[in-house]
Amino acid sequence: MRLRIAAVGRLKPGPERELLDRYLERVNAAGRAVSLAPLEAVEVSESGARRPADRMKEEATALQKWSITGAHRIALDARGKSLSSEDFAKRLALLRDKGAPAALFLIGGADGLAEEVRKGADFVLAFGAATLPHQLVRIVLAEQIYRAVTIISSHPYHRA
Repeated sequence: MRLRIAAVGRLKPGPERELLDRYLERVNAAGRAVSLAPLEAVEVSESGARRPADRMKEEATALQKWSITGAHRIALDARGKSLSSEDFAKRLALLRDKGAPAALFLIGGADGLAEEVRKGADFVLAFGAATLPHQLVRIVLAEQIYRAVTIISSHPYHRA
């Protein structure tokens, strides 16, 4: 099953970019064995619109361009459902086992995701109630995807 993270905003070269790339590489190396690869991260530019609603609408349009036909759409939003790492792994494995061709993870910009993106998602995921910078969320998500791959493959990375 293909995995794609589509996020608003660009990561500049530096430690954050290196950490994201490290988790992408780990998932792509380990995920093949459990049919959870490739994982890619794509970025769309932040909107320059003046009003937050206009920015979110423009960013939603840009995110839609990275959709994958038949993909299970997972929006990341603080108002979503929090899952344990084990439950997140089970959810990915279930999607794979049901024959989903892909999972598309959607991360909004500084204003969040447009309402139509959240409503159009198959699942809304939260990493707790705290608001995290959109640059950091994609790193946390990539790590959780890697952790899910290791849980599914019984690798010792996940020790909880």
